[in-house]
Amino acid sequence: MSCKSTKVAPSVDFDHSCSDSVEYLTLNFGPFETVHRWRRLPPCDEFVGARRSKHTVVAYRDAIYVFGGDNGKNMLNDLLRFDVKDCSWCRAFTTGTPPAPRYHHSAVVYGSSMFVFGGYTGDIYSNSNLKNKNDLFEYKFATGQWTEWKVEGSLPVARSAHGATVYSDKLWIFAGYDGNARLNDMWTISLQDREHACWEEIDQSGEIPPSCCNFPVAVCRDKMFVFSGQSGAKITNNLFQFEFKGHMWTRIPTEHLLRGSPPPPQRRYGHTMVAFDRHLYVFGGAADNTLPNELHCYDVDSQSWEVIHPSLDSEMPSGRLFHAAAVIQDAMYIFGGTVDNNVRSGEMYRFQFSCYPKCTLHEDYGKLWENRQFCDVEFILGEREERVLGHIAIVTARCQWLRKKILQAWDRQRQEPQLDIPAGNRPSGTQPMLEVSIREAEAQPFEVLMQFLYTDKIQYPRRGHVQDVLLIMDVYKLALSFKLSRLEQLCVQYIEASVDLQNVLSVCENANKLQLDQLKVTESHFNQVIMTKEFERLSTPLIVEIVRRKQQPPPRLYSDQPVDIGTSLVQDMKAYLEGGGLEFCNIILLLDGHPRPAHQAILAARSSYFEAMFRSFMPEDGQVNISIGEMVPSKQAFESMLRYIYYGDVNMPPEDSLYLFAAPYYYGFSNNRLQAYCKQNLEMNVTVENVLQILEAADKTQALDMKKHCLHIIVHQFIKVSKLPNLRSLSQLLLLDIIESLATHISDKQCAEMGSDI
Repeated sequence: MSCKSTKVAPSVDFDHSCSDSVEYLTLNFGPFETVHRWRRLPPCDEFVGARRSKHTVVAYRDAIYVFGGDNGKNMLNDLLRFDVKDCSWCRAFTTGTPPAPRYHHSAVVYGSSMFVFGGYTGDIYSNSNLKNKNDLFEYKFATGQWTEWKVEGSLPVARSAHGATVYSDKLWIFAGYDGNARLNDMWTISLQDREHACWEEIDQSGEIPPSCCNFPVAVCRDKMFVFSGQSGAKITNNLFQFEFKGHMWTRIPTEHLLRGSPPPPQRRYGHTMVAFDRHLYVFGGAADNTLPNELHCYDVDSQSWEVIHPSLDSEMPSGRLFHAAAVIQDAMYIFGGTVDNNVRSGEMYRFQFSCYPKCTLHEDYGKLWENRQFCDVEFILGEREERVLGHIAIVTARCQWLRKKILQAWDRQRQEPQLDIPAGNRPSGTQPMLEVSIREAEAQPFEVLMQFLYTDKIQYPRRGHVQDVLLIMDVYKLALSFKLSRLEQLCVQYIEASVDLQNVLSVCENANKLQLDQLKVTESHFNQVIMTKEFERLSTPLIVEIVRRKQQPPPRLYSDQPVDIGTSLVQDMKAYLEGGGLEFCNIILLLDGHPRPAHQAILAARSSYFEAMFRSFMPEDGQVNISIGEMVPSKQAFESMLRYIYYGDVNMPPEDSLYLFAAPYYYGFSNNRLQAYCKQNLEMNVTVENVLQILEAADKTQALDMKKHCLHIIVHQFIKVSKLPNLRSLSQLLLLDIIESLATHISDKQCAEMGSDI
């Protein structure tokens, strides 16, 4: 099977660094910064600028600009510049009148200028003339000119410790502290035309964050995000997103997070948050009287948090608050802040992001469920015998209960004479649809359960909508029957988050009908509940039970045993590839004539090449020859590619990465995530011990730059390489390449010395 780049779907997002002919594979091998690595950069010298906190930093081109803040005694209004290439500090050139010394102001970059708004000014040493400001200053990077914008009309109330960002040529200001109270208003001003600029207050809607200060904002995917901050008694660790186009706020729920999955960061203030790619990175701040230094990452697409584990050679910053952060290219820079014992810091740290495209495993399987292509099982559900299509490979990998049902249906089908064909060897075109009857399930909750099997998720119910909550209760009942503990947890969390005074009795009544005692939740708000008309219409036994629970609440059971969070999609598909799904294989992949059974639906879900083949020109014998262009990968590399297809695994020996570098193009994977990992694997992991294997792979794949790199290592480490057993198994041509490289690198003096020894 020779795959061509024309097979890649036009919507696939690729970094086309490979030539179309693939005669030579260029990896652009060069310097590589370890990902997730913290580095301590030269601190700011005292003669350049004081240590500080409550300042701002912005990034412009290859430099970080630091403005204002306080050094513990005085407010500052100096402007410092840090060159990220030279790692050098200096005072930025300025002319004109700068803003008055201040802290807790905001600073943003628009075009070739920095804009500073508001903040707290005065003499903190003598505690005099202290006040908040609502002035707006522009600093032009090219000329060093400071200019104050004099804006006519209404102005935002003077404030400090607010949030600010730039979007659609406008400066947006949110919340903060006005000297008496915390705010949650929003204002915007166009930065395009200074002469006609005016402030406009925004009419916000949706779940507006509580009034707050000392929080960060970041823009990602055309939305502004706000995380935690000081909100008095209301301080939470909620994450809110603001849609600029509709001026709508949404609280991003954490109820969908499974127990055992990383929780959001603790509530905090004085922290930083920056956006990079599809992620938000939260660092530092004061969290319940501690100064944590973990780096938390929020994936905007999957709506999940994780704690970033830094590389082993990292120089970690200590915990701090009122520091500032900015992003240049693929790294975050953090400067200053208040550290232990109220000490101001003058340190600069750099954190190297990972730039890998996201894993699309869940989305790819989700699309397979939505499109219903290549379905080979039809579930017949409930008394009404409603029908839902599915894929045997996914269902049997995820649910043992349904697996048994499918095997029973298969046995019945095989006993019918006209269908007496070995199930694992049937060509796709002739395979009949397997019918599986499940009387205990209705179609709608079963479809939600199926969505979970394919994606590990269920859609979050509309808050307060009774029908949605009742549907998830039906799903919960199925999860109990089918022994899907991960889905059980999701359902319980969704239900608990969605129950309110308006729907609690409907939920309780349904729980009683479904015999779900653990979901009868009426202990809180008892007086309001029993005064409603709906309470009067409950059945007598249920009313009695509710009253008894109030008088004598059931004991809460606590256990030291860890909660069974079930298996994930990744874990199940891994077990399936490693032998758990062998009896359900319905396609044969031939690698250099050697057969490898596989699953049609899984290959089609993850590869547009296989999807097109199975849809249009499926081989009659159900066998597919495997190659990557004209090159046949090694057996080891082929297994690495299958692991990536089945469960998104990117861990592989470096030599496999050479074979698979071009695989995303040929097989039409959803993005070039695999290629990005292959490149990093090769750049980071070529060693004396594996250099000969990588040399062979580089020669076979015509990756000339990698072959040259390997020969360079062999020549300079030849005494060690010469003792490797693999040297004897190299081809004659590769041995000649090594000899030629050795001859090229041996100097005339060395030749003379060798000649004198003969």
